Amino acid sequence: MGRDGRGVRAVSDSSIEITFMYRGVRCRERLSLKPTATNLKLAERHKAAIEHAIAAGTFDYAITFPRSPRAVQFAPESSRETVAGFLTRWLAGKQKHVSNSTYEGYRKIVELRLVPALGHAMVVDLKRKAVRDWLATLQVSNKTLRNIQSCLRSALNDAVDEELVEVNPLAGWTYTRKDQVKEDDVDPFSPEEQRAILASIDGQARNLVQFALWTGMRTSELVALDWGDIDWLKGEAYVSRAMTQAAGGKAEVTKTVAGKRSIKLLMPALAALTAQKAHTFHAGNEVFQNPRTGERWAGDQPIRKTMWVHAMKKARVRYRRPYQTRHTYASMMLSSGEHPMWVAKQMGHSDWTMIARVYGRWMPTADLDAGNRAEAMWEPPEV
Repeated sequence: MGRDGRGVRAVSDSSIEITFMYRGVRCRERLSLKPTATNLKLAERHKAAIEHAIAAGTFDYAITFPRSPRAVQFAPESSRETVAGFLTRWLAGKQKHVSNSTYEGYRKIVELRLVPALGHAMVVDLKRKAVRDWLATLQVSNKTLRNIQSCLRSALNDAVDEELVEVNPLAGWTYTRKDQVKEDDVDPFSPEEQRAILASIDGQARNLVQFALWTGMRTSELVALDWGDIDWLKGEAYVSRAMTQAAGGKAEVTKTVAGKRSIKLLMPALAALTAQKAHTFHAGNEVFQNPRTGERWAGDQPIRKTMWVHAMKKARVRYRRPYQTRHTYASMMLSSGEHPMWVAKQMGHSDWTMIARVYGRWMPTADLDAGNRAEAMWEPPEV
């Protein structure tokens, strides 16, 4: 059967082949049906339905024959877009809608990670397994893995919106690996080290370091601080911006709600600000400047190169990066018995779980009298 012009024929004991014309190409597809008389009739009706859909302009090869090699050949142009092409287009579109630092992070991930590894694949063919297998080969931290997946997941969400793919293969899934035991990054300066560092510098450099040690502000927040952010009556600094190298010298709003906060200025921090007024207050803009340029610091790298490395050597203090001033503040406050929630708020965290996890060793344990005040309120019932 099938040789009389109907385009349907048995080709094995378990399959039937149908033949039809599509876009000027003679197509042959197999159906997994035993070539019984009944099934051959079904195949004829299926072929007729295909030809009707072709005539109506509604035929979708990939839906009808998803495993056929011709599905790719006849796929719409948009669905044949490579991951590299799509991500390049997606990245260009993102530039106007995200901060400079976020865009720069996306750009590095796309150009240095995603395109070299996955760029050759078609967007429609990208599967979770391929992403997982590639991620498993990377010798990076879980944080970097999360950043890579966050970027790709965001791009694929847009691919769904553009109807390039029906489902985001990364939706509801994140690849992680068990972190290797690594050296603790929290390495605060002791009081003696702090005094030695401050004694090794003067002027604006000393004011900046002292203020950093006694506010716990991130370096990116310190360099974005303006005099208009200081409330002298309340003794507070309002933090709402940060400036990173990736931002290209532009201050950006903080990324989290908790990051936008008012910091109580303790006496050493206020003293540093008072001393700094002689240098930059009258200009009314940035609080801290690079003494060599007379302009706002561009980020932590110029701070390291201009004064930090030299100060550490002169003070004969074991080298740690400037960010350790933030860890120093947290450890000082917690060791002094300040409430972890207050410390978390000062440092721009939404809750104190991270404070407890990272700085737990500096949190005093309950003393021997803990609970006595509550116990004194209890009155035993009369017998």
